[in-house]
Amino acid sequence: MKKNSISILSVLIIISLFSFSEETKIKPGILKEEVEAEVTMVAVGDVMLSRTVGKRMQQYGYDYPFRKTESFLRGADITFGNLETSITPGEPVRPYEMSFRADLEAAEALQEAGFSILSLANNHVPNFGKKGLLDTFEALYKVGIEYVGAGRNSEEANRPVIITTKGIRFAFLAYNDPDVVPQVYEAGRVRAGTAFMRIEKMQEAVRAARVQADIVIVSMHSGREYEEKPNKSQTEFARSAIDAGAEMVIGHHPHVVQTMEQYKGKYIFYSLGNFVFDQMWSFETRAGLALKIFFTKKGVKKIDFYPTMIYDFAQPRLMEKDGGKMVLQRLRYEEAENLSL
Repeated sequence: MKKNSISILSVLIIISLFSFSEETKIKPGILKEEVEAEVTMVAVGDVMLSRTVGKRMQQYGYDYPFRKTESFLRGADITFGNLETSITPGEPVRPYEMSFRADLEAAEALQEAGFSILSLANNHVPNFGKKGLLDTFEALYKVGIEYVGAGRNSEEANRPVIITTKGIRFAFLAYNDPDVVPQVYEAGRVRAGTAFMRIEKMQEAVRAARVQADIVIVSMHSGREYEEKPNKSQTEFARSAIDAGAEMVIGHHPHVVQTMEQYKGKYIFYSLGNFVFDQMWSFETRAGLALKIFFTKKGVKKIDFYPTMIYDFAQPRLMEKDGGKMVLQRLRYEEAENLSL
């Protein structure tokens, strides 16, 4: 009797285990492969908020330059541009003057438009000296916009800015070409200023940033104004950044869209042209290029091209097909030229 009881009990246990196994089997579709995180970044060229642009902002509201593109700018996880203006109190800048400053309200307009990080490594943010630089740093800090390529000293100016979103870490570095600015604009040991384009120093910074981040993006302010092709300084610096581990190089300063290049499988945009500027005298200076870049931890997954056109000396809008294709042709890159707008 005892033997039979044990046998029956064993059978019941086996049935029980079999039933549990059947009930808890993973059915098709319940367990899916983990989805790879994807981050979008919008990048634009020069953003100048002085002279006639500043006048329009005072007339129609500080958000005036961004009213037609705000939804586009805010539609990305990260939005990057080159701020070609110091943000510091002062007298209005007249149309023919070349030192650019914007009112303090401009910082809030940039934040509301969707900018999350701005390069300050250019030939105009230092126009108003140390005070102008420090005021700009403070204004951006107060509204929560990161800035890169400038600082209170050389260590800060050359330091990468790390932004983490959806588990992907981005490191941004930005540099100013000494060929287009006075030497005093370079940050020193105890002097506020910008980071200069020095290849060996940049490569060290890129390699160090690569340890901290999944994606390294380098920005450069370089090139001949109004020229559609990059010069030797641009190409050497950009390719050196890729050699050191940068995923992408984004350029500005020439005020027109320049060619792009795919180098060792990575993308170099030598100049995105003007985004907000009062240079209304030609199609080339009014036209710019905005990029929407899709990243995974592995790098660039896809790039969408959005040509822009400036109206009323201050306000960019996304372009229609015909004009947009003319901008894309300036890239001299088949993938962009054949893009259906």
